[in-house]
Amino acid sequence: MRFMAWFIGAFACLVGFQVGAQETVTRNLITNVHVFDGVNETRIENANVLIEGNLIAEVSSEPIAVDGAAVIDGEGRTMIPGLIDVHWHTLYCCNPQSTVVTGDILEIAIRGAQGAERTLMRGFTSVRDVGGNSFAIKKMIDAGEIVGPRILPSGPPVTQTGGHFDYRPYQAVPTNPADSQWYWYSVGLMAMADGVPEVTKRAREIMRMGATQLKISTGGGVSSTYDPLDVRQYTRAEIEAFVEVADTYNTYVASHTFTDEAVRISVEAGVKSIEHGFLMNRETMELMRDNDVWLSVQPLLDDEDGFTFEDPVSQQKWIDVTNGTDFTYSTAKEVGVKVAFGTDILFDPVLAERQGAFLAKLQRWYTPFEVLEMATSTNAELLELSGPRHPYQEGPLGVIKPGAYADLILVDGNPLEELDLVAMPEDTFDLIMKDGVIYKNEL
Repeated sequence: MRFMAWFIGAFACLVGFQVGAQETVTRNLITNVHVFDGVNETRIENANVLIEGNLIAEVSSEPIAVDGAAVIDGEGRTMIPGLIDVHWHTLYCCNPQSTVVTGDILEIAIRGAQGAERTLMRGFTSVRDVGGNSFAIKKMIDAGEIVGPRILPSGPPVTQTGGHFDYRPYQAVPTNPADSQWYWYSVGLMAMADGVPEVTKRAREIMRMGATQLKISTGGGVSSTYDPLDVRQYTRAEIEAFVEVADTYNTYVASHTFTDEAVRISVEAGVKSIEHGFLMNRETMELMRDNDVWLSVQPLLDDEDGFTFEDPVSQQKWIDVTNGTDFTYSTAKEVGVKVAFGTDILFDPVLAERQGAFLAKLQRWYTPFEVLEMATSTNAELLELSGPRHPYQEGPLGVIKPGAYADLILVDGNPLEELDLVAMPEDTFDLIMKDGVIYKNEL
């Protein structure tokens, strides 16, 4: 009996110790930094930032006294919020196109998971994945099993027959109801639906998979073969069906589209995020502004980072689209459309490493402050359109303030004066923290 009583007491102490350990909050105090908070153009000079657990507890120009905190001297560096890319493809970015042709979903997923760690190490602590089956990667990142950014997944992007995501071989049609789905549709890398009933079902399936928003295509694309740029994909009724399903889940639809007519019908049907839009005119941008529709456009230029396609038709479409980049950015800024930053890097692991360089390209149209604001607090505002489907609601993203997620970067220099610093993260990002965890520390 005495042994049993001792055992019960020892077990109780052990349990108490374990509970206490779980309740212990890690504290990090970062001193001597100049803070760009994601909102204000003026830095908070000579600041100190206290992180408790995964949240920012205090930002002050006065000394912060706290017991048990690990102290990191920022040595005068600039602290900025973790960067956000709202047009990212976790799987497509880091797989060469040959893998999509000859590989399987396991190879695609493994390469995507490896690429996710490199995405975080470039300072992108959050991404909106607008196409691909990244659900398992997101789950494992959130559980701490692998390293990567926060992911708001759209799941498989949905196309009509002959639409932007119809990459099936030429011999794939005609089909009949007894045919099995194409391999990449069956594993959720992409999806296809035709007609309102099928659109409704497919949209519900994708939300069931865990999507935070839906991604569809309502216009022709560059990398696809059977859809000229001027083609308007999906009827108004079909687009409205997507929007209605998203609305039942209290979230929204993002759509790939380029041209005036395609954008207008998408906006009128209720789409809330236009992806690309390089071939719109001013009046269509005004329509977007008046309907609170976001323009998620990318700084794609036919320059040293230009995409190369084996198909000469796709290559010409690329040139046609990028010829509209300057007009789109400059006019959107004049009109006052809500503009978000993304990259849309596809099938090129080497180019994916240039993610920060794409952000730096925005200084062609914006000041460094406007660029950094867009890639932090503005992009975070777009993510909030997912409403209750947004998986990260403990605090705001994209800002440095009490109560916000501790996603932050220490930059060796002042990117508000020298934006090119974000293009060289391996050299200039001396500390990268996500959710209160330090993933890089060169101090």
